[in-house]
Amino acid sequence: MNILGLSGLYHDSAACLVQDGRVTAAAQEERFTRLKHDAGLPYHAMAFCLDHGGVEAGQLDAVVFYDKPLTKLARLLATYTAVAPRGLNSFLMAIPVWLREKAWVGPQVERFLRRAGYGRPGRFLFAEHHLSHAAAAFFPSPFEEAAILTVDGVGEWTTTAVGHGRGNRLELMWEQRFPHSLGLLYSAFTYFCGFKVNSGEYKLMGLAPYGEPVYADLIRDKLLDVREDGSFRLNLDYFGYLAGLTMTNARFSELFGGPPRAPESELTRREMDLARSIQEVTEEVLGKMARYARAVTGARHLCLAGGVALNCVANGKLLRAGLFDDLWIQPAAGDAGGALGAALYAWHQLDGHPREVRPEGDAMQGALLGPRFTADEIRAYLDAGGYPYQEYGSAARDELVARAIADGKVVGLFQGRMEFGPRALCNRSILADARSREMQSYLNLATKFRESFRPFAPAVLRERCQDYFEVVRESPYMLLVDRVKAARCLPPDGDERKLPLKEWIHRPRSDIPAVTHVDYSGRLQTVDRARNPRMHSILRAFERLTGEAIVVNTSFNVRGEPIVCTPEDAYRCFMRTGIDLLVLEDFVLHKEQQPAWHEESDWRETFVLD
Repeated sequence: MNILGLSGLYHDSAACLVQDGRVTAAAQEERFTRLKHDAGLPYHAMAFCLDHGGVEAGQLDAVVFYDKPLTKLARLLATYTAVAPRGLNSFLMAIPVWLREKAWVGPQVERFLRRAGYGRPGRFLFAEHHLSHAAAAFFPSPFEEAAILTVDGVGEWTTTAVGHGRGNRLELMWEQRFPHSLGLLYSAFTYFCGFKVNSGEYKLMGLAPYGEPVYADLIRDKLLDVREDGSFRLNLDYFGYLAGLTMTNARFSELFGGPPRAPESELTRREMDLARSIQEVTEEVLGKMARYARAVTGARHLCLAGGVALNCVANGKLLRAGLFDDLWIQPAAGDAGGALGAALYAWHQLDGHPREVRPEGDAMQGALLGPRFTADEIRAYLDAGGYPYQEYGSAARDELVARAIADGKVVGLFQGRMEFGPRALCNRSILADARSREMQSYLNLATKFRESFRPFAPAVLRERCQDYFEVVRESPYMLLVDRVKAARCLPPDGDERKLPLKEWIHRPRSDIPAVTHVDYSGRLQTVDRARNPRMHSILRAFERLTGEAIVVNTSFNVRGEPIVCTPEDAYRCFMRTGIDLLVLEDFVLHKEQQPAWHEESDWRETFVLD
């Protein structure tokens, strides 16, 4: 039985194929179109999933969309009516798009499937947004029973849901409804601090440790009323998203001492303190929601999804709080993962098929669910371009990569199937030496072309994780932050908060400084042989050379672009950045051996470097 799950029309569109209950393929549309956070219907991702699964004409049993567009349209109309005559400009921009495109998902997808030769699906279904998130959180998890918490901006009406999953069934027991939304609150501060909504929230999280929570009480007093069960009400007098085209309004600006920061302008103490304050308040609200979920379900485990579940700092604190024995976070927790959840919801909840629980691991296959390229395909691409390369056996390749990292080189690693979700998990990654004091700055400015305050994540052998971090034992999807072991940390050199930001950033804080954030934490990925045997082999080789089993792992892309998908994407990124060595499966390319790279324009002019 073939079920195709889809998400789209807002941001991070994706497709997922479930065959007889097993997730066999999943990918975001942005990886194919090269448009970051692509919001269009995921036609390229659909074609990949169906081709990968060998689905032929007449074999597609169901298509499931991850939310209910008409219910969402009703919410928009109700909101515009409630705030009228304010919001006219927003209404005139949004409603024509809805009437022309967004309300007609079914016909558009079916037309594509017929024209592409897949035929008409047996059924076309629509799942509620937060049910899709809940299904993506629970059904692939390693738990027979769990509490479920889904938190995002907004679905149809729901912004937060608490549920309970057992076996092949789940139930949503409580919900928070629009316009009161923890995700929209966090996005309002993202916007106010000069970052893009729906993509810059992780920047706000990374900026938070540089600040103090001086505005936290003001946020609690003026912006939201939180109850013990985690439910809350926002003071909508300070927000612009109901009637306007901005997240905040003049009253919000007055409350926090001036207008929003202009994008790309200098970061000030205000933005650092605002980031820390909203991060602290978000963690507090999530903690209350989690306690409520434990109380009403009695479950010992917790599953998380929704865009707010990508806040790995909050996730780490939830784990350390000990409210649950363990937690599991959907690696594609945002809207992209809704495609996977919608398909699994149809298979288990609607059609009643049993669920196989894997206590030793989840059903996500390491989130390595995207395209892969054969040796013949890669060789053909390199030969056609005249790009010099050497081909190695796997063991020799891994030793060479480990040696290059140990020698201070930056390696672009392209292997196996592409990751599903926002994190690169060593199949489309840039690797470097975590021991280097200069690497964090070099990667940000010369390789990723992004803000210098941004931290980098470590990839560490799972069996050595406890040598580096205090609590976390497994974090295969880079969704938990933990403190670096005290024995590895360096004492602060005076009052760093009095220093200019650029000087403060570059001070080492441990013997793995490239992956130790300013608050002595790291957003870690644990690597095990079962999920990623090739990266495990590279780390073992690095351990033999250096005694350390940890490297920098950042996504194989530059600021403003999606993670690379194809060998061509990888080569272009390699040649335009500070990457020294490109590894395409067993093919190795050295920068100094490549022909001169020319482009019509200097693409780096679009990025403002600090």
